[in-house]
Amino acid sequence: MTQTRAEVPLTITGGRKRSVAGLSMSGLLTRLALYLFLSFVCLVLLFPNIWMISTSLKDSPQIFAYPPELIPAPFLWSNYLVAIQKFPFFLYLRNTLIVTGLATFGTVLSASLVAFGFARRRFPEREVLFAVLLSTMMLPSIVTLIPTFVLFTRLGWVNTFLPLTVPAFFGGGAFYIFLLRQFYLTLPYDYDEAAYIDGASSLRVWWEIILPFSKAPLAVITVFTVLSNWNDFMGPLIYMNKPHMRTLALGLQFFRDQRYTQWNYLMAASTLTLIPVLILFFAAQRYFMEGILLTGLSGR
Repeated sequence: MTQTRAEVPLTITGGRKRSVAGLSMSGLLTRLALYLFLSFVCLVLLFPNIWMISTSLKDSPQIFAYPPELIPAPFLWSNYLVAIQKFPFFLYLRNTLIVTGLATFGTVLSASLVAFGFARRRFPEREVLFAVLLSTMMLPSIVTLIPTFVLFTRLGWVNTFLPLTVPAFFGGGAFYIFLLRQFYLTLPYDYDEAAYIDGASSLRVWWEIILPFSKAPLAVITVFTVLSNWNDFMGPLIYMNKPHMRTLALGLQFFRDQRYTQWNYLMAASTLTLIPVLILFFAAQRYFMEGILLTGLSGR
């Protein structure tokens, strides 16, 4: 009788151990399958960039070889030097940095100020004006292309950096204002009220209290703005007709010849154009991911 009582718990315990082991193994396989699927998706998304880098290190016969060869043999690092000589990379880089830097600074500054007004200040018809602001996102940019071109032409801004930088200082864009406003609404009003009691103005509250709390969402807007201006093709194509005014995105198009394109040099110049954006993203990755969570872009 004693032996039977002793065997029952062992049997039950053993059954529980086997079930727990089975669940952990199932979860491990599920996680492994998920990692393999995500790795495959990442490889598919990165394959164009991998092929671009591979092509930039090949000679012309190897580019058109069949079957295609992914790994160059040999690695022609000199293609990058030739691409810089054939392509005024540093001139176009300077123009791109000027446009991107001014536009990013103006967008972040003006969008945060406008969002502060909609989120932290109370004035008549605030919600109505904010709805009107959001409605501008539904208007295609191609609709305003001709009126803005006529306006900038009459102002004499064609073949200057002004059409691509000055508008950024007047609002910064409805989407960025919306993101910052949603974040500002989550901040307690106690900070504002304490500052107002001490005699601070609204601009001082925005500059010294709200902005220091907004590093993460501002990082998101900075990355988005840099990417949109760095890769902008239509704006420089319309407003910059002189060769010395071209940006990298526009200059790459003119790098192609009408009869023959040297793809290895073009891919080398494209790779050099991609490097600064990658450096920015990895440098701001921590704030960027934190800002995505805070502004609600992740769906949480």
